[in-house]
Formats: sequence, structure tokens, C-alpha cells
Amino acid sequence: MTTGVRRRMGVEERRQQLISVALDLFSRRSPDEVSIDDIAAAAGISRPLVYHYFPGKLSLYEAALRRASEELKARFTEPHEGPLGARLLHVMHRFFAHVDEYGPGFSALMRGGPAVSAPGSREKEHVSTTNALIDDVRQSAYEQMLAHLGIAEAPPRLELVIRSWISLAESTALIWLDGRRIPREELELQLVHDFAALVAVSATRDEAMADVLRAILKDEPADGPFAELIGRLTSLTS
Repeated sequence: MTTGVRRRMGVEERRQQLISVALDLFSRRSPDEVSIDDIAAAAGISRPLVYHYFPGKLSLYEAALRRASEELKARFTEPHEGPLGARLLHVMHRFFAHVDEYGPGFSALMRGGPAVSAPGSREKEHVSTTNALIDDVRQSAYEQMLAHLGIAEAPPRLELVIRSWISLAESTALIWLDGRRIPREELELQLVHDFAALVAVSATRDEAMADVLRAILKDEPADGPFAELIGRLTSLTS
């Protein structure tokens, strides 16, 4: 008969385990409600051992936010194949899947405020770190959108449209989390339509944006999300 022996984790492996455990807890409860004891219990280790790997809850919380931001950035990655409307719909589906899974953690990251108490200077440092993570996610999403459009450097109006749309996606997700009163699938499609609408409005004022709109619609199939938007608008005016 053999006796099971618990394998001893290496330092980095243990750190990553604690980050995963903390991220899971922060995704289900407000970070203020999660204690070091909760994290230790969920990881199956003692409270002092958690402090051996992280100086305190704030540093562990920041590590969890960093992991969450990397996972969120990955949701905007999509193969540059097929019509843009379908690609954006896939991106929005993965984005909202992340929001749905990590609700409180997503809110904490995007709202940018300190979710755990800290001494004055450390709290300011935490806010700075969180803001840097948010900016990194937004910049990654912006660059992904440019890549999907096949544009290396955006003209001013296109940059405004893309960054405005990214902010719209964030705020829509945060509002949706407060009650989930609209079906998720409807919001995913609506945000794809919102991007097309922002481009279309800008195209009426700028020829470079008109070229962007023509390129988007050129490969759009009859059953694609952009074509659906045109159909819905046409029905409203007929």
C-alpha cells in the first residue's frame, strides 16, 4: 500500500497558485471582503505562509489585478481572417465572458480606485499601478483594433472613434454588471453596431473615415452584423 505525499511547490509555483486563488476570490466577492485568512484557507496553507510569498493583501491584490489585466488583453486577440463584423462579435463575446466570470475583479480594475486599505503613500502607489494596468489594457485593445482595420497609424478621427468605442465597451460592461438587466448577447451585438455607427457618423465629416467605412462594408456578408444594422436602420426610415 502506498501513502499519498503532498508535493512541495517551488516558490514561483506557489506564488502563481496564490494569485489564482486570490483572483478567484476577488472575482466572486468585493476585494475588501476577502481576507488573508480566506486566501490561506482556499490555498490550503497557513496565514504566515501567505505572508512569506506576499508582504500583504495589497501586493497580492495587485498581482491578481495584473493577471486579470493580462487575461482581459487576451480577449481582444482575434485572427485577422474573415469580415470585420464577425471578428468584432467574437471579441465582444470573449470580452463579456471575462466580465461575467470576473465581475467584482473587473469592476475593481476598471474603476481604478484602491479596493483594499493601505497607508497613504502606498495607497497612492497602488492607484498609480492600477491606472497603469488599465491604460495597458486600453492601449492593447486600441492596437488590436488598428490591426483588424489594417491601418498602421490612425488619422485623428479614427483614433477618436476607436478610443471612444473602447470606453463605451468598458462603461457598458460595468453598467451591465449592476443587475444584468439586458441579455449579454444583445449587448455584444449592440457594441459591434455601435462601432459601425461611430465610424459612419465620422465618415460624413471626413473623407479618410469614409474610406475606412467603405473598406469595412466591402467584405461584409449579407448576414453579417454590419449588414444587419443597415437593415434595421432602413426599416426605421421606410
